[in-house]
Amino acid sequence: MVEIKNEKGFGLKTLTNYVSPPTLIIGGFWIFLLAVAAFIKLPFDTIFSDGINRFGRWGLLTLAMLPAIQSGVGPNFALPLGIVCGLLGMVCAIVLNFTGMGWLIVSALFAILFATIMGFGYGKLMNMVKGSEMAIATYTGFSMTMLFCILWLLLPFNDLRIAWPLGGGTGLRELILLGSFDAAQILDNFLSFKLGEIVIPTGLLLVFFTSCLLVWLFMRSKTGIAITASGSNPMFASAAGINVDRSRILANIISTVLGALGIIIYAQSFGFAQLYQAPLMMAFVAVAGILIGGATVRKAGIIHVILGAFIFQGLMATSLPVANELFAGTDLSETLRMIIQNGIILYALMQAGRGKK
Repeated sequence: MVEIKNEKGFGLKTLTNYVSPPTLIIGGFWIFLLAVAAFIKLPFDTIFSDGINRFGRWGLLTLAMLPAIQSGVGPNFALPLGIVCGLLGMVCAIVLNFTGMGWLIVSALFAILFATIMGFGYGKLMNMVKGSEMAIATYTGFSMTMLFCILWLLLPFNDLRIAWPLGGGTGLRELILLGSFDAAQILDNFLSFKLGEIVIPTGLLLVFFTSCLLVWLFMRSKTGIAITASGSNPMFASAAGINVDRSRILANIISTVLGALGIIIYAQSFGFAQLYQAPLMMAFVAVAGILIGGATVRKAGIIHVILGAFIFQGLMATSLPVANELFAGTDLSETLRMIIQNGIILYALMQAGRGKK
């Protein structure tokens, strides 16, 4: 007798087993905005070019979330720690008169040094506040940003190219134009090409995908598996001889370093570096990106980084021109962009707590 099996159809419930609800909903909203853009005849080449650029700029900052999540600390809301280290590295490279690709390399070296020290201290702090990491991390990032608002005025950099013009060479400007040092869009222009009218920033994407590959390989090494085990089940990991506290510190160092390198990639792509309060809220965009990609506060993968950054930044690239067209002649476009962006962040953070632990 032949047994007949009742196979279920592929419905929404089945789909959500493979793709998280935040990814489906935010992705669907992006498709809706693209349909609106097509209806009002917006230039798709401009939208797609901006979306790809934003994806490359924010990619490394979103990737910085992964080691922290895998270690059990949760999304790194203290990303501004790494960002200020990257900004300090850029300033040091400028003061030492490096330009072009030399500036990029020296900035990265300084950033790695500063971020390693900062990440070690942050990791020690996270080990002291187990159970409250995300709340403490948020205030840590805010506090360090405000501390650097003071340091940018007090640090002994008397280079008139980046100092306040009326300050006698003391105090750094809020905005540093990198084009003056041949440091703007170095990676964007490297091997870039066009698909029709869409510009592909090859160098920018290569750096991001190479970083993803290196992190993927590291997380499958003995040390990376120890970090994942420490986050998944600290008691079991400790019983297996893994130093959980050390694994958490290492993960936070890597996360902080990735944040420092990420802001360098971000700044050179935009063409300017913003000091003072600019890093304050950047962590929330990166956190929302990886959560929209399907990550939870306890588990994340490279696919979540790539998918989340692509959807979120693509949505941001689409929403602003659509709002500008629909509300032409008003100041509502920027307001709507902020509502959409912060609404997505709020939704992603709400869904994070409902994910699988």
